[in-house]
Amino acid sequence: MRDRLTEALKASRADYTEIRIERTWRSEVAFRGRRLETATANEDQGGFVRVLNRGCGWGIASFTSLDQLSGMVRRAHELSRAVRLDEPIRLAQVPPHEAEAIFDLDGDVRGVSLAEKKRLLESYNTAMLDVDARIADTQTGYRDEVTEYWYVNSEGAALHELRPELVLSGTAVARRDGTIEKGLESIGLRRGWNSSDGHHAGFKKAAERAVALLDAPRVTGGGYPVILDPELAGVFIHEAFGHLSEADFVYENPQAREMMTLGRRFGRPALNVGDNGAAPGLRATLPFDDEGTPTQDTPLIREGILVGRLHSRETAARMGERPTGNARAISFRHAPIVRMTNTYIGNGSGTFADLIHDIKLGVYACGAFGGQTLLENFSFTAAYGHMIRDGQVAELVKDVVLAGNLFQTLDRIERIAGDFQWSQMGGGCGKGGQFPLAVTEGAPHVRIEEALIGGEVAG
Repeated sequence: MRDRLTEALKASRADYTEIRIERTWRSEVAFRGRRLETATANEDQGGFVRVLNRGCGWGIASFTSLDQLSGMVRRAHELSRAVRLDEPIRLAQVPPHEAEAIFDLDGDVRGVSLAEKKRLLESYNTAMLDVDARIADTQTGYRDEVTEYWYVNSEGAALHELRPELVLSGTAVARRDGTIEKGLESIGLRRGWNSSDGHHAGFKKAAERAVALLDAPRVTGGGYPVILDPELAGVFIHEAFGHLSEADFVYENPQAREMMTLGRRFGRPALNVGDNGAAPGLRATLPFDDEGTPTQDTPLIREGILVGRLHSRETAARMGERPTGNARAISFRHAPIVRMTNTYIGNGSGTFADLIHDIKLGVYACGAFGGQTLLENFSFTAAYGHMIRDGQVAELVKDVVLAGNLFQTLDRIERIAGDFQWSQMGGGCGKGGQFPLAVTEGAPHVRIEEALIGGEVAG
């Protein structure tokens, strides 16, 4: 393969050429209730060529047969030269790397039968269904992948990687009369079959939570001191702040450029935020991005001050900054765009008990069902919550919706515990028609001085 790619680069007449080749083995199993809905295995292979000529736009071509490689290089060259630009595209300099990264396959999933994968998922599904007669429905999923990846460019980069991925998910639906509640479990790992077992407790706990929420009161809406658990804090910083840090969004949007001025104070000195595509052992961790740039730990907020943003080679050159290894594509069918990897709130100090001991009445918001963001405004639904009363975690509550202005909320983060953890969930991030891209979020417990919690209106 290396020789074939080298020959294709030599034959290119463009000023800059890059080629990605991917071969992916994938299997999926899904249950709905006790019914098996999906059990499939497939193999996908293809490539992506992107070329650039001086004064011209990008020329892009993707293909599904290696026999098309030389023709697609020529086609991409023609497409590039057909687009003339007043402002030329420049790429920030990145030293070319030659590297081979064969990840630990942790029990190669390609050697495990689909029947065995079905049996494993069925056991997780049954663990949820057997919790209580009020579990009316379940949805569980298993997905694995092994991807062999090659990347070369005309500057001399040559990369070869073998990457595993494993995702397990479960939703338990509890029903009583007209009330319906859900509990979720989600696991995403850059691992293999050996890591797929031993998760029964998490699936069972999701079902138990769904049942418990049937009897939980709705939270009374209003302003409260709020504690975010590590999962919700991580999702919050990813959705509400992380996307604003992606440099293509910043330079394409005048309002975002004004908001995201380096040196602006975003929070108190306790607040540190970053994105680390090189953090060991995580689902979104890879040694290089899809432009051959090494991944790294990129500080975004340091002691409350905005100090950085996430870049591709093109956005880095446009904004006079350095590439950060955040140009990513979900497959060979797509061009790399600026995306987060492992986004986090940095560790603080002290314990969870230290955060809540002086709160007379507050809310402990846990997990995440989803959210919406519009520039600096956000709304997130927690999976569940607890009231905090007189410094203690009290009753379970539901319909906990956290809403507000990002900048005001970041400035109200007053304390951060020293219990950082990565939330290695399945699912993924969407942007520019590319979904789902593997990402990870991390955070400790975070205390917000006051935040608006939507719920039941007090009578």
